[in-house]
Amino acid sequence: MSETQGAQGAKRMTVAQATFIGVGSMVGAGIFALLGAAGAVAGSAVWLSFLVAGAIAGLQGYSFAKLGATYPSGGGLLAYLARGFGEGHFAGIVAWLFYVTGSIIAAMVASSFGGYASSVVADDDALWAKVFAVLLVLVMTALHVVGSNAVARVQSVIVKFVLGILTVFAIVTIGNADPALLDPAGYPGVREIIASVALTFFAFLGFGVITFTARDLPNPKRQLPRAMYLALAIATTIYVAVALGVFGTLTADRVVEYGTTALAEATRPVLGDWGYVLMVITALFSTAGAVNATLYPSVGLTQHLASVGQFPPVFGRSIRRAPIGLLVLAALTILFVTLFDLNRIASIGSAVALLVFSSVTIGHLRLRRQTGASIIVLSIALVATLGTFVVFVTTTLVNEPGTAIALVAIVVLAVVVDLVWKRIRGPFQPEPAAEAQPEPPAA
Repeated sequence: MSETQGAQGAKRMTVAQATFIGVGSMVGAGIFALLGAAGAVAGSAVWLSFLVAGAIAGLQGYSFAKLGATYPSGGGLLAYLARGFGEGHFAGIVAWLFYVTGSIIAAMVASSFGGYASSVVADDDALWAKVFAVLLVLVMTALHVVGSNAVARVQSVIVKFVLGILTVFAIVTIGNADPALLDPAGYPGVREIIASVALTFFAFLGFGVITFTARDLPNPKRQLPRAMYLALAIATTIYVAVALGVFGTLTADRVVEYGTTALAEATRPVLGDWGYVLMVITALFSTAGAVNATLYPSVGLTQHLASVGQFPPVFGRSIRRAPIGLLVLAALTILFVTLFDLNRIASIGSAVALLVFSSVTIGHLRLRRQTGASIIVLSIALVATLGTFVVFVTTTLVNEPGTAIALVAIVVLAVVVDLVWKRIRGPFQPEPAAEAQPEPPAA
């Protein structure tokens, strides 16, 4: 099966749909889960933290957009990494890291969905929370088996609903905000605000998913950069507006106290209990869309990596219409949901993503003459991303030893798996390029 299977051969995804894939991946559990944690560090200045994190993501988005316009591929950012460093052990290790952590992030978001769903229909029962999370993963996996057109259509509906509700929320809460709660005189120091950027950047991690839409876009060289910039602009605007609305309605201490339900609680003073219920429903849609978007890259990603020898050939095949790379990712996601306490490894996605993004930018510096990218912008992007990682390690991982141990274990596992696979594989003889061989549309 060719890498373009997910596109059903027609490559009919639009810029808007690719944008919604990215927005849906970003505006998921992050905005609901991060406000309390970020508020504990930056107080009512969280909106500034989101603004800075959005700027850093924008710098990386510039790098990815330039690479995507020059080297469009279903392999997304991992294909860009290989362009800069070659298809050696480094690219292979990063590929395994990205794949496994993708399942962790999907599991985290699915667990958030399960928690919200169980709070509505099962009185916060932990077992039912896992059941709902697993059901969501199964439903979204089945949707991806149908094809990327179905994924794009569903994602568009979900994102439009979520953005519509969050926009109304921001307008209503900002319009009724207490200016004293947002007074800069009450902001913490610059160091605290910078430290919170490492947390809020987690809400932008999904923008890398947009690079994988190249396989489904009719003209990725023009459309991929547009989708990238548009998605980041939408996500940053929503995050800043929501943060202003929440912290302009509730004190920072109350936001920290409410935690994941802070956004819903902020609707009570203005919209009453029905507003709270509406935000819970929005959270369900948002987390469902994030799982949908997180699973999306698995098809093109694994087919590309199998075609270049980084993954075993089985990852490029399908069982009937179900791509094996998608099924494996879904199985890993369900495994993490059912067997692990995801709160203890919640920061792994951030750490790995920052390292992967930095690696891609380093590789881009070696390709800048081909892409036409500015060395100044790329250098600033690299410094900003690595700086965020350093702040993240010194402020978050030092307080989460379990996360640090899990991160090291996953990196070691990726190294071992790559070394073992390359030894089993032996010298690699690439097959004829599958990316350029579209299949006929499904009946």
